Amino acid sequence: MIIEKVVGNIEEISVNHLHNERVYLESSDLLKRIQRVKTDHGRELGIRLNKERALQRGDILFMDEKNAIIVDVLSNDVLVIRPETLEMMGTIAHQIGNRHTPAQFYGNEMIVEYDYLIEEMLTQHNVLFSREERKLKEAFRPIGHSHD
Repeated sequence: MIIEKVVGNIEEISVNHLHNERVYLESSDLLKRIQRVKTDHGRELGIRLNKERALQRGDILFMDEKNAIIVDVLSNDVLVIRPETLEMMGTIAHQIGNRHTPAQFYGNEMIVEYDYLIEEMLTQHNVLFSREERKLKEAFRPIGHSHD
């Protein structure tokens, strides 16, 4: 089966009444437009998406009256940063930005992929953080940069 577009997302469409199969991806694989995957039930799929958007956790790749195939994401090793003040958030965001490290923000949390150098920097600045395994909704996107 070749998947060429996403049907929707489980946050918008209920699939609880259907038999669900999952495709487990590394978060970096969410950015791939073309790939071959296998569901947790052993069904092989080809994914060939247009450039409209990257895959997200919860995307429905296929749905009929009985079945749904849903994207799920394997856990990432991340640092969850919780600065106590706006000044501390600015300082940390600046330091992380200088390293061209992609970050995601959820509520009062800043999440970056685990990096021992960032962990050391956070410890030196006495910033509250934890190292966790988390399933992220979206992939970390590489940051393009130029220092002209």
